[in-house]
Amino acid sequence: MDSKSRFLSSCFLAAVLAFSVLGTACARHHYYRVYDPYYSDYHVWNHGEVVYYQQWSRENHRDADRDFRKLRPEEQKEYWTWRHSHGDNDRH
Repeated sequence: MDSKSRFLSSCFLAAVLAFSVLGTACARHHYYRVYDPYYSDYHVWNHGEVVYYQQWSRENHRDADRDFRKLRPEEQKEYWTWRHSHGDNDRH
């Protein structure tokens, strides 16, 4: 392998590592909006909403690690009903 190929390979590896680190850092701050069809509003699914979801999960003997979006519609409705009776209702 000549020095030019080695240099290009090193640059490519550095770029891949940099994007990997940046992607991981951004993943921790990834928020999304969830539509609540029962109350016709949106909620930002961020750390605050996760805290409420975990509280609801504990109180209702559910798996707090399960992604909300994968719950059955009946369970999502239970959550939204509970959620609207607790806390500040962080809606956007």
